[in-house]
Amino acid sequence: MPIQAIVFDIGNVLLEWHPERFYDAQIGAERRRALFAEVDLHGMNLNVDRGHDFYTSVYTLAEQHPKWQDEIRLWHDSWLAMATPEIPHSTRLLRALKSNGHPVFALSNFGVGTFELACKAYPVLTEFDRSYVSGYMQVIKPDAEIYAQLESDCGIPAGHLLFADDRPENIETASDRGWQTHLFTSPEGWAERLVSEGLLTKEQAT
Repeated sequence: MPIQAIVFDIGNVLLEWHPERFYDAQIGAERRRALFAEVDLHGMNLNVDRGHDFYTSVYTLAEQHPKWQDEIRLWHDSWLAMATPEIPHSTRLLRALKSNGHPVFALSNFGVGTFELACKAYPVLTEFDRSYVSGYMQVIKPDAEIYAQLESDCGIPAGHLLFADDRPENIETASDRGWQTHLFTSPEGWAERLVSEGLLTKEQAT
């Protein structure tokens, strides 16, 4: 089916997102492993992605774990240092698609507060034709509801959407709904797919 819109995930597609790497640099790998084993930081972050308040979520968790209070608060206070760097090749691909007149959407698990921070730091995140961000929608991937809401809002049939995401479970749900999909492992691979679909030339995809 002809592709009518291209849908980008954000984390590890447009921005690198590796909290463990950040904490390794801050407190060392051994202490980081202990922290993540004792404290469900990723579970807390998923609640932020569902729409829970960013500051309250992090600081409440820190109060519950006095041993790790300072380290947990870093999740809020140094968040931009975790959501970095931008992936320049992916940014070029997004902009090339837009230059060719193709609608480009975001579909991302992202908190309200964190998305606002990221948009200020990375202007490319403001360039989507439509942004579907879980914190505002209060539902996260891979729940089928977030995909259904995108379909309903944009009015494009599922089979005419091409979706790139780095997580297999998110791709699986999209595929089950009939979306065309690409499991993102590198911007080079994504560029090849966009060229193969006739959406970009090789020159545009570099």
